[in-house]
Amino acid sequence: MPTTTTVPADPTVGGHHAHGWRIVAALAVTSTIGYGTLYYAYAVLLNPMAASIGASTTAVTGALTASVLTGALMAIPVGRWLDHHGGRALMTAGSITATALLIAWSQVHTIVQLYTVMIGIGACGAMVLYEPAFAVIVAHVTPDRRATALLAVTIVAGFASTIFMPLTGLLTAHLGWRGALLALAALHGVVTVPLHALTIRRSRPAATTALTTPTRPEPAQRRAVAHAAMRDARFWILTATFTAHGVATSTMTVHLIGYLLHRGHPATFAATSAGLLGVLSVTGRLVLTAARRRLPVTTIVAAVFAIQAAAVLAMPLLVGTPTGAVITIVGFGLGFGITSLATPALLTDRYGTTAYATIAGRLAAGVTIAKAGAPLAAAALLHTGDGYAPLLIAVATCCALAAIGVTTQTKPPAPTPSIRHRFLVPSRGAAAGGCGGVAASLTGSTSVPQLTAWIDAPHCALRSSTGTLRKVQPHR
Repeated sequence: MPTTTTVPADPTVGGHHAHGWRIVAALAVTSTIGYGTLYYAYAVLLNPMAASIGASTTAVTGALTASVLTGALMAIPVGRWLDHHGGRALMTAGSITATALLIAWSQVHTIVQLYTVMIGIGACGAMVLYEPAFAVIVAHVTPDRRATALLAVTIVAGFASTIFMPLTGLLTAHLGWRGALLALAALHGVVTVPLHALTIRRSRPAATTALTTPTRPEPAQRRAVAHAAMRDARFWILTATFTAHGVATSTMTVHLIGYLLHRGHPATFAATSAGLLGVLSVTGRLVLTAARRRLPVTTIVAAVFAIQAAAVLAMPLLVGTPTGAVITIVGFGLGFGITSLATPALLTDRYGTTAYATIAGRLAAGVTIAKAGAPLAAAALLHTGDGYAPLLIAVATCCALAAIGVTTQTKPPAPTPSIRHRFLVPSRGAAAGGCGGVAASLTGSTSVPQLTAWIDAPHCALRSSTGTLRKVQPHR
């Protein structure tokens, strides 16, 4: 009689370890330079740009908002591309185009030209910053090393503002804002283009044994997984969770200094205290990485979000003193960058890696749009005349809702009869993954994690379309 057993994904998915770490090192460098030149430099150049082109700072600030929104809209098609073609061509092209746009930025003379360039830079950002970098890491780094790899990239890139804001200020003081942009363009092009072109593989690594006689092509597998994820209530709860948290963090980023000044603190103290958020984002990521060895990611993230809510609610009571201000900012800052690690961890855990970039892009699009619009909505709330109290309540509410959302448990989606695959498995032997010469079955009753486990497994393929997910050992 045949025997039936479940089969987990092989832990060696992801290619060679040494090359995987070369990719991580390269992406840590390119992400740092990308965020520094394409995003953080803008705050330093804002006032000199506005004076030079004869526009208000409000109008110039709007160009950055347009850039962020463009990046959000590009996240979905970029995710699809990454799943189908890998990151090498996309990230290389994005780096080349971004370098050209930095040069074009240095030559703008009107507000229309500035908006045009910044919209282009926003599109390039979607091709070269965190989201594509994470997708490449998920594809090339083994699951047991993935958390460390993502942490390495975010820790290094977390210092982008610390490095590039002073550097941009120094360049502007000596070269003017146009010369500063030309220098940043040279740095961006010389470093990021060759690293993306030479380090990232042309496509996803050969994580699976070549499958013979498939009845459905690989893109169809990805579409099936992505479609199943879109039907999963957990995905939309996660999107709402990170959207609420993104609204809270982006609002505090913009309005924290104003609140500290409102409470009577000197401008120097306000700016320095707000600067702690960047350092604390790294701290929060370290906490998540260390704690997840003992606790579920959802539990850790929910606890951090709850701490943030409590810290914001305590601000009216404690921020009046320097010590109280620092305590509440530290409490809020612990969760400032935690979602950059939590997102890939939760998505790969729930949906595997087969369609990771597509699913992550759809999540990122909504979150980024909300983050871009939240400071403007907060500014409107401040103008109601009730001061900062309603704003703080709204931020604390968003953090509390995020804490609840990340721990919300729902059932996986109902099975989809269209998720059917038939493949033949070459004999590799038990030592090569435990699937030597066996047949495997998958049907519409298979859940998303089961589906992606089979697709991701390096030595197992799918066969038949009736019954439940199983491995059938031949007669002995």
